[in-house]
Amino acid sequence: MSFKPQIKIPATYIRGGTSKGVFFNLTDLPQAAQVAGEARDAMLLRVIGSPDPYGKQTDGMGGATSSTSKTVILSKASVPEHDVDYLFGQVAIDRAFVDWSGNCGNLTAAVGSFAIYSGLVDSDRIQENGVCTVRIWQANIKKTIIAHVPITNGEVQETGDFELDGVTFPAAEVPVEFVDPSDGDGAMFPTGNLVDDLEVPGIGTFKATMINAGIPTIFLNADEIGYTGCELQEAINGDNAALTKFETIRAYGAVKMGLISDISEAAARQHTPKVAFVGEAMDYVSSSGKAIGKNDIDLNVRALSMGKLHHAMMGTAAVAIGTAAAIPGTLVNLAAGGGERESVCFGHPSGTLRVGAKASCVDGEWQVDKAIMSRSARILMEGWVRIPDIF
Repeated sequence: MSFKPQIKIPATYIRGGTSKGVFFNLTDLPQAAQVAGEARDAMLLRVIGSPDPYGKQTDGMGGATSSTSKTVILSKASVPEHDVDYLFGQVAIDRAFVDWSGNCGNLTAAVGSFAIYSGLVDSDRIQENGVCTVRIWQANIKKTIIAHVPITNGEVQETGDFELDGVTFPAAEVPVEFVDPSDGDGAMFPTGNLVDDLEVPGIGTFKATMINAGIPTIFLNADEIGYTGCELQEAINGDNAALTKFETIRAYGAVKMGLISDISEAAARQHTPKVAFVGEAMDYVSSSGKAIGKNDIDLNVRALSMGKLHHAMMGTAAVAIGTAAAIPGTLVNLAAGGGERESVCFGHPSGTLRVGAKASCVDGEWQVDKAIMSRSARILMEGWVRIPDIF
């Protein structure tokens, strides 16, 4: 029996925010994978090492968590006044499935840098020293994102003293603006309400703020579901009953948000919506041992991604948090003390994060012009990724 040799594909492994993923230039992909479909999904699954019934992704580039099972494809912008198209694929760990339904806000911080490295940003837009403003078209959700990438001696500056909770080492700061962060073409609040009663058969009825901003997110009150909002990963991720409860809540919330028509469809849409729970500001110790004081934050937020409590906070969920906090009456806003605000600092399992957003109500509809937060990014490895020839 003969076997075809492996093929190699140009790729770059990058940390962006508290996530990391494998980045590709569209034109470097095998011809069959340059268009959406089964061939592209099969390639990305093999690159990451999924599906893996062991849950380790040992035979691939994935890190066996939702934060490290990610892929990005960049190409020249298809939309005027933008530099680059950014397509994000969340790869399932134990299933042969790539979810294209949303964005990754953390990896967004690396998109600008990779676009510059890859020659996708016109050279006349890159100054010798200063900041390059990279205009990103987020192709999954069809929104504009602007990354402000520091440049030194004509090259992307990756090193610096900016510290980001959830990332061990400091790096250069990359401010990111999410323009008109309402997700998709629908209303920011798809039910028309700031707070709904979400009925989940067999579990209960909960107050919920369901918002399309950054990424579709269902916010719950921590105390209604038996938590404080100060929990770390081990308090939830080892509790199968709790994870099942959260997934059931997510499925019924997705139906109510109009994202799916039946709860049975939730399994094929793992990346969205997210489920998060909020609690008032309280003292706690982060996963790194850092003491977080209640006076350091406005509220606590914990969020689940791909069925597990996230070790920090997804960037897109942070946009949802900042947006909801800016709108008086949402559960996030109330947990932060209520009233009008243009920024919020929240506690998450790894520490704290501040995100800004300014909301206004126009003709009875809430809108947010943009949400802003700072992340960092660093190339970890570049070259080729090798996979068996599946084409």
